[in-house]
Amino acid sequence: MKKFIICICALILVIFMGWYAYYNLGFYIDLNPNAPVSTFMTTDEESIYMVRDGESVPFEIRGVDLGVGIPGEWATDFSIDKETYLRWFGMIQDLGANTIRVYTILHDDFYNAFYEYNTQREEQGEEPLWLLHGVWVDDYSHNSHKDAYDDGLLPELIEDCQTIVDILHGNKFLLGRDGDGSGFYRHDVSSWVLGYILGVEWESSLVTYTNQNNPDRCSYSGKYMVTTDEATPFEAMLAQLGDRLIAYESSRYKQQRLVAFSNWPTTDPFRYSLITSNYRHKVAAINVEHIQPTDNFLSGYFASYHVYAYFPDYLQTEREAASYSPEELDDLFGANMARTLAYRLSLLDAPRIQDYLTEEDYYDSRGRLNTYSAYLKALNHFHNIPVVISEYGITTGRGRAQTDENTGRSQGHITEQEQGQYLIECYEDIMDAGSAGSCLFSWQDEWFKRTWNTMHAVDLDNTPYWSDYQTNEQFFGLLTFDPGEEESVCYVDGDPSEWGEEDVVLTSEDGSLSVKYDEKFLYFYARQEGFDPQEDTLYIPLDITPKTGSTYCQNYGLTFEQACDFIISIDGADNSRIMVQERYEVLKAVYWEAYYIADPYISPPEKDSPRFVAIDLALKLTDLLPKQNVAQRVGEVYETGKLRYGNANPESEDFDSLADYMFTGDGVEIRIPWQLLNFSNPSEMMIHDDYYECYGIENLQVDQMYVGLATGEDREYRIPMNAFSLEGWGKTVTSHERLKESYYILQEYWARRDG
Repeated sequence: MKKFIICICALILVIFMGWYAYYNLGFYIDLNPNAPVSTFMTTDEESIYMVRDGESVPFEIRGVDLGVGIPGEWATDFSIDKETYLRWFGMIQDLGANTIRVYTILHDDFYNAFYEYNTQREEQGEEPLWLLHGVWVDDYSHNSHKDAYDDGLLPELIEDCQTIVDILHGNKFLLGRDGDGSGFYRHDVSSWVLGYILGVEWESSLVTYTNQNNPDRCSYSGKYMVTTDEATPFEAMLAQLGDRLIAYESSRYKQQRLVAFSNWPTTDPFRYSLITSNYRHKVAAINVEHIQPTDNFLSGYFASYHVYAYFPDYLQTEREAASYSPEELDDLFGANMARTLAYRLSLLDAPRIQDYLTEEDYYDSRGRLNTYSAYLKALNHFHNIPVVISEYGITTGRGRAQTDENTGRSQGHITEQEQGQYLIECYEDIMDAGSAGSCLFSWQDEWFKRTWNTMHAVDLDNTPYWSDYQTNEQFFGLLTFDPGEEESVCYVDGDPSEWGEEDVVLTSEDGSLSVKYDEKFLYFYARQEGFDPQEDTLYIPLDITPKTGSTYCQNYGLTFEQACDFIISIDGADNSRIMVQERYEVLKAVYWEAYYIADPYISPPEKDSPRFVAIDLALKLTDLLPKQNVAQRVGEVYETGKLRYGNANPESEDFDSLADYMFTGDGVEIRIPWQLLNFSNPSEMMIHDDYYECYGIENLQVDQMYVGLATGEDREYRIPMNAFSLEGWGKTVTSHERLKESYYILQEYWARRDG
């Protein structure tokens, strides 16, 4: 009996070790090395083809990029469940898209849902949903001291490629790793996988450092991919990565798929003028034409780019730069600096973008000057392989970070209706340029995201727990998440029926002020008897921080019982705004070098200064060229504190997603994004501390704020203010899904195009 037990245990151990080696370590024995390799995707110089019924037919990749964030969760929590994926897949296909793109290894729920969805589609004789799969690079390695050949980059990328191949073929058991999903991947979904996009938006510093650090690694010759004589060390690294992926799938599974390397304007294959290169920090180039497939690679190879309409608009900068002569550049930069910059530019072995453009290319099918369209044409003119714009998008965030000077397709402060129209325009620009496909970014909004011109103002460790409407990066989706389990606590639409007695914070002889909040907004309902929106002005003073503030506002001639930090001024439908006491102005505290001549930390505003100023957001921190007059500001801003009149109820026919306030029969409803009032983390009611005591932004927790209500006639007495409790909600958030207006606009357009 003892021997029997030992034998059974040994057998179980052997089986477990074999299972672990096969499903976890990727160990396999090629029992049929001479078996033919198959593929159902191919390419020529311009197009992508899919094999259908034994015949290769043109296939347009019309995709949607799918993120992994949902409210209350980080992306790396992989908290989206199978049922949600199944529902989303149907909505994406109903939109008119045929492909989804994911960026990294997800939990097994995604692949299980993808298998079930497509299996059911094919059983019903319907077109499946196709997949482009990415291979991610962790942020630390990407932004560290390493070059691309070091541990953490190329070796791990090769391992991840093999892991992803096994996952897609249903042969992987993966324990959780930092930044990756996990699970038992037992379903083979490979028949619906178009191909792979390898890498990320490469930082130019990594590309340059790799090239400088590995001068002897300029070539690679593999079975499936080789480099040309012009290749750089970084391009040779990419060739090795692609070759290893193709070799693994060809050997183990006898299949091949499309392959592309991720790229974006920062590392595009072109060279620009001295002005553009300096202003936009364009110092590196990746040319995938230096990587060529061999005859053993039966499937297709395409160029993948992330290209947005507003940034970095190299061609607009080029047009501005063309008006300066070399002599003027010597004068503006200084002769020595101009020559130094020109020498550095000469080291970038890349063709001029103008060599691939004519003046006609700068104008789109609508006859507009359109540098986005021109850039897309340059990419297509340059490449001898199909071009896919694998990221393009428009955000509906309230805050703005960049502007598109020619077509208005800016990064932020765009309505949902405008998002739909602009996505159509971007899509038409992409296809008119000759691209083989595109993927719009993105399917869903993601609360955890950050943006360069607001990230200083928020607690980056707690962004998933509230919806920051000022951070535009959170709102690229066609699917949004509004606060509340089924509906929000308030809709600013002129109907005050949702306000009750429990919401009233203060009353007066002829009016009252009510306040409530959720994960996205502070809401106010100001009621005033006899209020005439055309003639009267309402003021709502707010005391947010106990550290600073003024009991007098010289701008409006008002005095208050509490030292106020903000004043909401409702002055008709076109002239309403929020003003901030100058001591509590975050732009001056953070970006004073770009926008103010004097250093406020040397001579800070008084804690009780009666001066209130506009609330601005940074758009540009430097000018196109150096300014010789140091007393002149170089940055560009826009007034984000200016309030927009309109109906903010999604159920209304005149819905305006950017509306901040609307008049009622006896007053006004208002909604204010938390960050606009210097809340860094409202889930825990954290606000900005005094900038000048802390020498920057530090957090301060509060449990109440004071609010008041006044009219333009209330200048003769001190305006009373009452306390309003602030409790927060911690990490327990509420939200419900809502398809944006842009979804239906794009859906209708694609249906017409396909019809």
